[in-house]
Amino acid sequence: MSATGRIHSFETCGTVDGPGIRFIVFMQGCLMRCQYCHNRDTWDLHDGKEITVDELIKEATAYRHFMNASGGGVTASGGEAMMQPEFVRDFFRAAQAQGIHTCLDTNGYIRKHTDVVDEVLDAADLVMLDLKQLDDSIHQNLVGVPNKRVLDFARYLHQRGQKTWIRYVVVPGFTDDERSAHLLGEFIKDMDNIEKVELLPYHQLGEHKWEAMGFDYPLSGVKPPSKEVMENIQNIISSYTAAKVIF
Repeated sequence: MSATGRIHSFETCGTVDGPGIRFIVFMQGCLMRCQYCHNRDTWDLHDGKEITVDELIKEATAYRHFMNASGGGVTASGGEAMMQPEFVRDFFRAAQAQGIHTCLDTNGYIRKHTDVVDEVLDAADLVMLDLKQLDDSIHQNLVGVPNKRVLDFARYLHQRGQKTWIRYVVVPGFTDDERSAHLLGEFIKDMDNIEKVELLPYHQLGEHKWEAMGFDYPLSGVKPPSKEVMENIQNIISSYTAAKVIF
């Protein structure tokens, strides 16, 4: 019987969540409470809609030609994809059986390392890991949880030799300073499994979702970082790693 999961939505021709043109599944549920979250409506695991792997892979394979021609594939994002690891595992296995590239977009906040975690990673051609902040006190303020599990997961990806891209959101007042950039560079400098570091400038696109749901947006009034700030962080992190650092 086909596994069932809860998703928020899917995007059929995404171009920013992994290589090429991608079919992106936004899974429902997340334990982090990022102040800048632009998918605030994905936090509750009980919201969204139920869908089976068979139904989802049928949707995805309709775009297989565009994905394969561009070097793309499917991406499990969120919310947090690893809140529903069995579903993601089965979805990835079904995609790979169709010759489709698979990408796990995760915040790495893995509550318990079980066999299914390895099974998801075995079925993931690429992992995109969000490293929010290396300073734990700032991390807890920014996203509501400690960073120990995330950093342990990053180390485990390195131990496995898992092909990984790092994502780092540059948030003014939280992650845009030189010290934070040096901490990130120092942490990843020996991780030869990392192919790319994507610096994502903070944006305000999620503010309207918070307001529509009746919540105050925590970073109201915070402006995106300047190009000069982004270039400075790029230069700092590039000094530590052979991975390509882009924004």
